[in-house]
Amino acid sequence: MDISIVIPLLNESESLAPLHDWIYKSLNKEEYRFEILFVDDGSTDDSWNVIESLAHQYPNTHGIRFSKNFGKSQALHAGFKAVSGDYVVTMDADLQDSPEEILPMITQLKAKNLDLISGWKKKRYDSILLKNLPSKLFNWAARRVSGIRLHDFNCGLKVYQKEVIKNIEVYGEMHRYIPVIAAHEGFDQIGEKTVQHQARQHGKTKFGADRFLNGFLDLVTLWFINGFG
Repeated sequence: MDISIVIPLLNESESLAPLHDWIYKSLNKEEYRFEILFVDDGSTDDSWNVIESLAHQYPNTHGIRFSKNFGKSQALHAGFKAVSGDYVVTMDADLQDSPEEILPMITQLKAKNLDLISGWKKKRYDSILLKNLPSKLFNWAARRVSGIRLHDFNCGLKVYQKEVIKNIEVYGEMHRYIPVIAAHEGFDQIGEKTVQHQARQHGKTKFGADRFLNGFLDLVTLWFINGFG
C-alpha cells in the first residue's frame, strides 16, 4: 500500500460520500495504491451506514466504529494502528480539507526527506470567535513551548512517513500536537505547506468550550513533557 488516508469523524453522514468521491477523483489518476479508513467516533447519525455502504462498493475503503465518543486522538490512534501505507494522510471528514492537496504534500515530503508535513490553512472560513482566535492562541503557545515553527498545529491535513505513526501514541486531546510528540521520538524533520481551506457545507462544528479547555490542559502537559520528559 502506497497511501493510507485516516479520516476520524463524528456525525458527518452528509459529507462522507462526497468526500469519498473527491478522494477518488484526486488519487485515481495517479499510479498509487491507496486505502481509505473512516474512524467513526461514536456517531449518532447515519454515518456508519454510509461507511458500510462505501466499504461494500470499494474494496480499499474500510471503517472502524467506536461504541461511544472517545475523542479525535483516540480515533487517530486506532486508525494509525490499522493502516499499512508508506505514507499516512490524516484529514477531517467535513469537506473543509481538500484531497487535491495530498499528492503535492507527498511530493514535498519526499523531495525534502521529511518525517511529516503539516498543512497550513493560511486563509480560514471558520468563525473568528469560536475557532480562529483560539487556534491562533494555541499555535502561538505551542510554538513557544515546543520550539517547532509551525503556523497551524491544529490543521487536520497532515502527511506522515509510516515509521512516524507506528512509533507514537496519541492520547487525550494531543492530536493537536502530534508534530511535537513525533519530534520527541526523534522524528524532527517537520515541514509545512499552505493548503486550501473550504467553508463547511454540512452539519456544524464540533469545537466547543470543553475542547478549548482540554486543549489548554494538554498544552500544560506539552510544556511539562518538553521540560522534564
